[in-house]
Amino acid sequence: MSTEFQRLPAEQLYQKEIDALIENEKNPVPAGWRMSPKSVLTYITGGKAGNTVITPKYLGNNRLVEICIATLVTDRALLLIGDPGTAKSWLSEHLCAAINGDSTKVIQGTAGTTEEQIKYSWNYAMLIANGPSEAAMIKSPVYRAMESGSIARLEEISRCASEVRDALISVLSEKRISVPELGIEVPAKKGFSVIATANTRDK
Repeated sequence: MSTEFQRLPAEQLYQKEIDALIENEKNPVPAGWRMSPKSVLTYITGGKAGNTVITPKYLGNNRLVEICIATLVTDRALLLIGDPGTAKSWLSEHLCAAINGDSTKVIQGTAGTTEEQIKYSWNYAMLIANGPSEAAMIKSPVYRAMESGSIARLEEISRCASEVRDALISVLSEKRISVPELGIEVPAKKGFSVIATANTRDK
């Protein structure tokens, strides 16, 4: 493993374990997932896949992990709430790594997060030069997750303004994003969801 980078995504750090779980899969795999819910649980809590030892990624209540996986497999969004340092982001990253093999579709929630960061924005130079087009669109992590049928992560959702949370609720309830500038609606592929985290210390 290269030591050039300070921190690699979970799917790269634990690629050998993920590959072993996929190779030894014996249970039904939901649409949009790379492995079964049971294998996701093994990846998070530890166990074996063939001759490969799966190291535990989360040391805590296994029932909590089971509830998280059950929520995501039924196409519902997941909200992880807790005090700082209780592994909310860590768990969300590893859930995405196991389910999709991609934990990098992340929005960092702040007081300055806008609705555009939830949906889409524009490259204004291209927009002015050629008008609205898909090439001029800057797709948010949520938009890309909908297109690919994967999971997006939203960190610290409680720090976002109410209109940003409303926009996310609209996307999650309708399972589509409307782009009026192009006259299109983008439906979510099977497997799309969002994992959000919230800090109980925030107002």
